Amino acid sequence: MTPSLSPFPAGPLGGDPRAPGVLDIALVSEHASPLATLGGVDAGGQNVHVACLAGALADRGHRVTVYTRRDAPGLPARVALRDGVEVHHVPAGPAEPLPKDALLPHMDEFGRYLTRAWRSRAPDLVHSHYWMSGLAALRATRARGLPLLHTYHALGTVKKRHQRLADTSPPERIPGEIEVGLGCDLVIATCRDEVVELARMGIPAHKVAIVPCGVDPDRFTPQGPAAPRGPHPHRLLQLGRLVPRKGAAVTVTALADLPGTELVVVGGPPADRLDEDPEVRRLRAIARDAGVADRVRFTGAVAGEDVPALLRSADVVVCPADYEPFGIVPLEAMACGVPVVASAVGGQLDTVADPGTGRLVPPSDPHALARAVAGLLADPAARAACGAAGRRRVLSRYGWDRVAAATEASYCEVLDAEPAATGAG
Repeated sequence: MTPSLSPFPAGPLGGDPRAPGVLDIALVSEHASPLATLGGVDAGGQNVHVACLAGALADRGHRVTVYTRRDAPGLPARVALRDGVEVHHVPAGPAEPLPKDALLPHMDEFGRYLTRAWRSRAPDLVHSHYWMSGLAALRATRARGLPLLHTYHALGTVKKRHQRLADTSPPERIPGEIEVGLGCDLVIATCRDEVVELARMGIPAHKVAIVPCGVDPDRFTPQGPAAPRGPHPHRLLQLGRLVPRKGAAVTVTALADLPGTELVVVGGPPADRLDEDPEVRRLRAIARDAGVADRVRFTGAVAGEDVPALLRSADVVVCPADYEPFGIVPLEAMACGVPVVASAVGGQLDTVADPGTGRLVPPSDPHALARAVAGLLADPAARAACGAAGRRRVLSRYGWDRVAAATEASYCEVLDAEPAATGAG
């Protein structure tokens, strides 16, 4: 199997080894349900990715079942997400919310359930998302002799390097990720930086293809309503999970060098619980110390349908994460025609073209962030040019139709390699 090591190959992102018939596809996403409300500690880009990939694969004529853990007692066993996509709630562990780092003890049960479920009706292939899903899927695919592809979404080696003692991942994470990478038929990485990291882990290049994450350019558009602005001349917006590694503290600190600019921070707990959130309290204290508390607003979690209007309301969207395995927010902002200033890490190195669609700056450097933002705020023509270029870049590379075509091509690579790869290990 020859890997596609460019994230943006010519043609339909990776070609199409064969035209498949209708495939019965199982997506395994143990903690990131496509039905979840976004913005919580463990609900973010992976939830969006799984939901949109499932829908785009269904648009290509396939049948998709998403297997995710049942985390509430009242959830039905199966929920139709849309035509061609069903969410299957797997009873593994207590039917209540659990932090994702506490789920590993329940993955054997998850895997046993999949093994039983696939005894009567097996999918054509399995695509697992996140390392614990990979462990559960690896157990079931080996038992049933099914091909397995895997997307990590984030790697323990990277998290440990950046978070060190603050890393709450179980010690089994990195060995588990290596086991999944070596045991599956193909790893679908989302950016070039991830391929380098996988090589350091001992995952051979011939087992890796690159397919980036995507965005819906019909939903995220420059046209449409924009959320109301405050009294300040300029607005920055930061969107995503409200956890320290996303770098909101860097943006708040940078605001001191950006007079006349407000910052809207979107994400976190519901608005009525912001006061009790430790990260919100920490960021508010930083804002007070920096003298910018009157220019920082926290919205809390927002409904997905409200996100495009919020993005369109910004002069610049900032994505200053310490590290970012891929990062969907830059794509959403670019699709809305808004320039992006992002840290030069992970997938953002692939998505944000500096200076075409925005600026890349060193992580954890509020002064560099402020300089890049200030340059764009002072030049409306540059902002407009970056926004237009970002929209073009999304349309040419990151629409979910293209991502689904590339993912399907990877599925076909694995299926064409059968039966040698099936059930290997």
